[in-house]
Amino acid sequence: MPDPEQQRALATNRRARYDYFIKETFEAGMVLLGSEIKSARSGRINIAEGYVYIKSGEAWLENANIAAYAPAGEQGQHDPTRSRKLLLSKKQLNYLDDQVHRDGQTIVPLKVYIKNRVAKLLIGLAKGKRQVDRRNTIKERDAKREIDRAMKSRI
Repeated sequence: MPDPEQQRALATNRRARYDYFIKETFEAGMVLLGSEIKSARSGRINIAEGYVYIKSGEAWLENANIAAYAPAGEQGQHDPTRSRKLLLSKKQLNYLDDQVHRDGQTIVPLKVYIKNRVAKLLIGLAKGKRQVDRRNTIKERDAKREIDRAMKSRI
């Protein structure tokens, strides 16, 4: 039996680190239905288009797609794109709400994973990159790749 302490990534938002400067990350619990967690555990979750907002003191994950759980049949299925509540402490919620409204930052989902048999979402407090910043990111990545190739060929 696998170690329950081990984290297993179900979905990652690789585009988020390209489009945003991630300033801080927070771990949030997710309120999911039974068919949603079964579908997520089988890897049928997509958070690339998702975003997080805070409304009336609660955090919500919007636009994330958890596909219907096929073995459950047609009846009793969940809505794949429904809003999902996130569980954060009141202190974290107040801090995130303040940062979003004061500094014009946004909250993006970075990774969904299982930790101690519970679904967790890693969210990041982020600021959007401009086109110039994205080009610089590409240049830095290509330069690092060239250096790694040169080092590998020398060995």
